[in-house]
Amino acid sequence: MLFVPWRYIADWKCIACGKCCKAYSVVLSFPEWLKIVKNYGVDKTVSGLNKLFVTRRNDGSCVFLYKLSNTHFCGLQFMKPKACKLWPFKVLSKPKYGYVNEAVYYYGGDRLFIYADSNCSGLVYGEPTEKFAKYTLNEFVEIALGRRKDQFKTTANIGFLQTYTGFRI
Repeated sequence: MLFVPWRYIADWKCIACGKCCKAYSVVLSFPEWLKIVKNYGVDKTVSGLNKLFVTRRNDGSCVFLYKLSNTHFCGLQFMKPKACKLWPFKVLSKPKYGYVNEAVYYYGGDRLFIYADSNCSGLVYGEPTEKFAKYTLNEFVEIALGRRKDQFKTTANIGFLQTYTGFRI
């Protein structure tokens, strides 16, 4: 896993490839775990030594990953865990992956450090666009800090799911 500081990223957009849901285990907070258990049953989760996770299928993918045509989508869209909302970005209070000057991000009075997982196919490298720097990253930071729950810029635009599921995205 290689983490890239945000200043090397021109833009990011979820392309609903499902790569994140196939390659990584989803760590759950206790309230997230409880919500999933209440709605889907305890068999959709698993516990580790000191963490709770979403169950994975035999192929390693998240049990809530679905595919329609060539687009993957999350069955937990309306109760998506914070770890999933933040991927591929890590919003940290201290630099963890080096490149301190390139990773620093100021939000209000907070000095944060933002890195992206280079395994994400939705990353576009280059000089950050104003839209990415001001709006997309702000949304990731607000989710990370618990100041926002709803996603607009930090999720795939999969409005077609409303047609198939009846849910509003």
